[in-house]
Amino acid sequence: MVLATSFFASLLLLATAKPMAPRTMVAHESRAASAEGFVQSAAAPAEQELTLRIALKQNNIVGLQTELYKVSDPASEFYGKHLTLEEVAKFVKPTNDTLAAVSSWLSDNNINAKPVTPAGDMLEIKIPVSQANDLLSAQFSVFTHSKTGKTIIRTLQYSLPAPLTQHVEFFHPTTSFALPLNSRPKFAAGRAKRATPGSDDLPDSCTSTMTPACLQLLYNIPTAPATQKSNTLGVAGFLDQWANEEDLTAFLASFRKDINSSTTFALKTLDGGSNPQNRSQAGIEAYTIGLATGVPVTFISAGDDNPDGASGFLQVSNLCNAYMQLGALGTSLLFASGDGGVSGGQSQSCGDFVTPFPAGCPFITSVGSTGGINQFFGISEVGSDFSSGGFSNYFSAPDYQTEAVAAYLKFFDSLGTIPPDGRFNRSGRGFPDVSAQGENFEIVLDGQFGTVEGTSCSSPTFASIIALLNDELVAAGKPTLGFLNPFLYSSAGRAALNDIVFGTNPGCGTSGLPATTGWDPITGLGTPNYTALRTAVGL
Repeated sequence: MVLATSFFASLLLLATAKPMAPRTMVAHESRAASAEGFVQSAAAPAEQELTLRIALKQNNIVGLQTELYKVSDPASEFYGKHLTLEEVAKFVKPTNDTLAAVSSWLSDNNINAKPVTPAGDMLEIKIPVSQANDLLSAQFSVFTHSKTGKTIIRTLQYSLPAPLTQHVEFFHPTTSFALPLNSRPKFAAGRAKRATPGSDDLPDSCTSTMTPACLQLLYNIPTAPATQKSNTLGVAGFLDQWANEEDLTAFLASFRKDINSSTTFALKTLDGGSNPQNRSQAGIEAYTIGLATGVPVTFISAGDDNPDGASGFLQVSNLCNAYMQLGALGTSLLFASGDGGVSGGQSQSCGDFVTPFPAGCPFITSVGSTGGINQFFGISEVGSDFSSGGFSNYFSAPDYQTEAVAAYLKFFDSLGTIPPDGRFNRSGRGFPDVSAQGENFEIVLDGQFGTVEGTSCSSPTFASIIALLNDELVAAGKPTLGFLNPFLYSSAGRAALNDIVFGTNPGCGTSGLPATTGWDPITGLGTPNYTALRTAVGL
């Protein structure tokens, strides 16, 4: 936080500079209409306070991307040599000219700003709607999401003084519309008949419900406890979804008798998050503790106090570069690809073109869902029909993925199908990157046994495997994996995954987006094999 403090001091000094004279306003961002599913209902109340974040121009974001790939590509001599916070800050810290220009403008309008990132490339201001309209030549309005009834305040256009356009990336939230998250696990009460872990009929029980024992068997996940306390696993909670300690105790007592049932998690909150213990919502944090044996787990509860007016991390929906920074620091980021499929409006390939953020960001690992195990014919995982996947309209396919995406498009073309209206961004970043089981996960909710499903089950499963690999790497004196995708798409990475060739993401053309050999936009590169991954990372 030294960087943030010093930047704030600089901001206060720069604010004493001569105010900018009135300038010609230039449209900075605009859109013709709100995103599909949102209806403009009224003008925003003039007195309502808005929390806006100003993304300043970063001095060398291209250079940071170059460094990220250097430390993340197994073929690079710099692989694993992750950057420090100070090194990352040098790439993203705004120039003195940018600081002076923005500070003078805000001071002239009697607006106080505070930095909200260590490098000072993001400022936060709080002003009423009336002042925001004047400051940005905008018309902030209330928009209602027709399916959920949730309301947000947005504008279809805003402007900046012409000299500022070279210093400001964007204001947020202004013209961006993020769909309300819909990947909450779906709970069904009732406990299925389970076999005792280690018994001969375990594979049969796994055809109906998933437990830690099933996942360990399926993906060769070790049960030996982790040993490195410096290696941690964070699990984010959204949509008023919390981690319950009593349910976790009951879960461990039932499914991981070899783990002390008093094992718990650390708690971090942001944006006014909390973690009430009323046992009212299903959580998947139990599976990270039940799979990543011995890895310290932190539950991150995201609240509603963010600039989006919606719950949970959505204020970073235009901040894919922030994930780039974390990857350069050596952090692995895995996110659910989203639930609902194209028919649920989640895939950007067809339909309403709204990707579930951050699945389309090229600097994170997007995890789709699979289901299905057959004890007579062997493991035959199938891509889940609710698993979102497709191609981004905002991010082009990164270098590590171009070969895999090109191979899929060639296969898709051979089917002779055409997406609705011909809409198909063939150059877009494809997602998901990988997948894992996401159906019929047995959990404990409010003291009751039941099952949940969703890509929000799949992502913690894959993340637990990465956490265990990182534990072994640290113990061996090696760096953690960091940004995963260049490794996963390498020949060694692909060979360590189970290629899933069945399943369809419905709604795109007459054949949907089917799974096939190699990468596909429903199961990605496939599901994990811990033993093979362990070898692939050099253990």
